[in-house]
Amino acid sequence: MSYQVLARKWRPRNFSTLVGQEHVVRALTHALTEQRLHHAYLFTGTRGVGKTTLARILAKSLNCERGITAEPCGQCASCLEIDAGRFVDLLEVDAATNTRVDEMRQLLENAVYAPTRGRFKVYVIDEVHMLSTSAFNAMLKTLEEPPEHVKFILATTDPQKIPVTVLSRCLQFNLKQMPPTAIGGHLAHVLQAEGVTFEPAALGQIAHSAAGSMRDALSLLDQAIAHGAGAVTQAQVRAMLGTVDHDHLFSLLEAVRAGDASELLRIASDMSVRSFSFVSALQELAFLLTRIQVAQCAPGAVAEDEPERERLLAIAAAFSPEFVQLAYQIAVIGRAELGLAPDEYSGFVMTLLRLHSFRPSSVADIVTAVAPRARSRQGVGDPVSAPVIAGAESRVRSAAVVPPSVPLTSSGGTAMEGGARPLEISRSADWGEIVNALPVSGMARELAQNCELRQLDDTHCLLRLPPSRAHLQMKATVEKLQQALVAHFDRPLLLRIEVSQIDGDTPAAQAGREREQRHQRAVESIDNDIFVREMIEICDARLDAETVKPLA
Repeated sequence: MSYQVLARKWRPRNFSTLVGQEHVVRALTHALTEQRLHHAYLFTGTRGVGKTTLARILAKSLNCERGITAEPCGQCASCLEIDAGRFVDLLEVDAATNTRVDEMRQLLENAVYAPTRGRFKVYVIDEVHMLSTSAFNAMLKTLEEPPEHVKFILATTDPQKIPVTVLSRCLQFNLKQMPPTAIGGHLAHVLQAEGVTFEPAALGQIAHSAAGSMRDALSLLDQAIAHGAGAVTQAQVRAMLGTVDHDHLFSLLEAVRAGDASELLRIASDMSVRSFSFVSALQELAFLLTRIQVAQCAPGAVAEDEPERERLLAIAAAFSPEFVQLAYQIAVIGRAELGLAPDEYSGFVMTLLRLHSFRPSSVADIVTAVAPRARSRQGVGDPVSAPVIAGAESRVRSAAVVPPSVPLTSSGGTAMEGGARPLEISRSADWGEIVNALPVSGMARELAQNCELRQLDDTHCLLRLPPSRAHLQMKATVEKLQQALVAHFDRPLLLRIEVSQIDGDTPAAQAGREREQRHQRAVESIDNDIFVREMIEICDARLDAETVKPLA
């Protein structure tokens, strides 16, 4: 007896056994139950999601000998012949092969004849987007007003290539890609019915690799059964697919956290010896980083029965959310650049070293490491070295530019890190003088003028920004202001900005009051002018104060 592949053996025979397309099944079931039958249907979706299967089930529902029903019996001659692929009134056409207008005309000429066996003559045209423009034009009239006994079912993976004139004549159903959980559940059902032993984790790997296609999943399952000699295990499926064990991925992230480049290279070499796919490795790493970010932002979203829950939460606690975002971007870009690398191994190693180079680090460590070298090259008193240090800080730890607010002490001062000695600069007038001396313009100057100086010491500067001006706190603007402060004070300086209600005046508020005072003096000067007073009295005029502008 010949073997039948699982994808064909387990093809759904009715709507109740169809997996993952509930929205389409619901619409078709209601239409069949209420006898609201359209003459043309269009099923769209990627490979292996059930387009042809739905077409055959719909054909059975229309031609079942028990009547038009959403639950075909599957036992009458019509149902059995449709399942076997020999029903004379079900015509399945491959549009990829029959693309010409002559073949379409010949097909439509036979549509006028009544069905031989069934209730309807059903035309299933697969990959309909492959038809030529002339073939589409030839079928338009028949597709719009076909004979009562004809039903068209079109299927395509690329609906964008179908003319709008055809789309407007059909009921369109978009079949979704199936979620891995639905695929895994169906594979488990198939293996239980087949009497094949399996590990649930192995089915999860197959479902993930199928990328939403049930047919691909069943084909991979056939391959896994053969590879495992009648059993489906996680280790054998991973070896068959060439996927990376998550232990390697967690070890990579542990090495990044520890700053151990040698361990990263050792793991990469071990993966190369095991012939792992580095494209798949970076894809799985990006997927793992996504799960880590979810665990950081919404810990409750991590299921309690997640097998890797503890390791996931531990890694999530070890990295900052900003670094996880950066690591995700590095993994995705590294995967895209593998084709440009000398070889995949070199591209993978460079991606890992990029993660190592941008790993989280203390700003204080960077200042300590960079300052002596920069000053030795530029000179202790040379202000050029200061922006170099500030630039290094901002690149290593973006969170240092706009960190959380610093708590105030009971005496009204600020609890600075490391017990640094605060300088005696705390008045808005002093901050205004500093802002006027800074070599900044545009948004950076606007930000500085709307801030209140809270504390300034040897290594830190704390500013307070009112909530009404919070939109000025952009990363690039804060970096420019920090670099200007470093150049002004000629020393490494970490800028911190907190958004809160201010206690005193900002340079912008002072400047506004000064402008108002100058404007008031100018108005009074003009109002007291003898000539102006005479013109007002003679002409019964008035002075428009809004148009008065002071000369200085």
